[in-house]
Amino acid sequence: MPVNRPVSDHFDGQHFFNPGAAQARGLGAVLRWQLSRQKARWPARIPNPPFPPWSDTVAPGHVSLTFIGHSTFLIRLPGPHGVTSILTDPIFSERCFPVQWMGPRRVRAPGVALQTLPKINAVLLSHNHYDHMDLLSLQALHRRFRPLLLTTLGNARPLHDAGVPGAIELDWWEAASAGPVQVTATPARHFSARGLGDRNQTLWAGFMLEAAGGRMLFAGDSGAGPHWTAIRNRLGPPSVALLPIGAYLPRSVMQAVHMDPAEAVQARAELGARRAVGMHFGTFQLTDEAVDAPLQALQRARAETGISVQDFDVLGFGETRVLPL
Repeated sequence: MPVNRPVSDHFDGQHFFNPGAAQARGLGAVLRWQLSRQKARWPARIPNPPFPPWSDTVAPGHVSLTFIGHSTFLIRLPGPHGVTSILTDPIFSERCFPVQWMGPRRVRAPGVALQTLPKINAVLLSHNHYDHMDLLSLQALHRRFRPLLLTTLGNARPLHDAGVPGAIELDWWEAASAGPVQVTATPARHFSARGLGDRNQTLWAGFMLEAAGGRMLFAGDSGAGPHWTAIRNRLGPPSVALLPIGAYLPRSVMQAVHMDPAEAVQARAELGARRAVGMHFGTFQLTDEAVDAPLQALQRARAETGISVQDFDVLGFGETRVLPL
């Protein structure tokens, strides 16, 4: 069912769209790609090395980031009454598909098991694709923690019907509070669908978090575009930006909706982010590039632009780093 919202620069009354930008390729183009694709071979399983556990406390003016896998991070921010713990696009399931007996299967286990998570105060849900809106994970988190769930327009009803009630929907530039953390939905260049008949009937977004005297951006899924500069101009440059770097080949199909690593490096510059951390790679084989291609391409893009590993890095699956805000 279409969202009951006024027409805007990204909603025509029936469907959401990317303003002033290319839209996602249609079903015909996707089917032609699927029938002729030449995808790299991924290993069946890649073990995660062990990492030290996170500290129970987070120093003022800092953020603790733990990479769980794909676009799932545990973000821990200090506040006047203790640490606020936030999960992004949580997926702990073995597959990102409507059923768990087929579809893309993870090659790396979650870096942190759901059962070992700390108390989760809030969940950020950027859009409704199966590798981001995983109902099994959201149901388990709701049963265990009853976290505040912040998402985009159109997602609250299907979440409620799936046993995850109470989601707060945000349009681009709308904000809500998760305890001491101010969360603002930010523009992205993407699309939405969970079936053949609901394409672009729900919105996609990133989220800017403001807390501990600083800002950080969780970008969700996005292609390149002028929205990065718009985010910086409207909300200010983030100290840390979590940016997608994977699922980008073939470019003829993916360029409108997924950045490649070179575009992610450019996005960091346009955002004015002090640091960027890569995500959306090395977990599920969704597109044609090799499992290690995003990391190799990121290394080349850093060399070509003269930025350091500290400027744009990735975390190991299960690794925690504490960064200044």
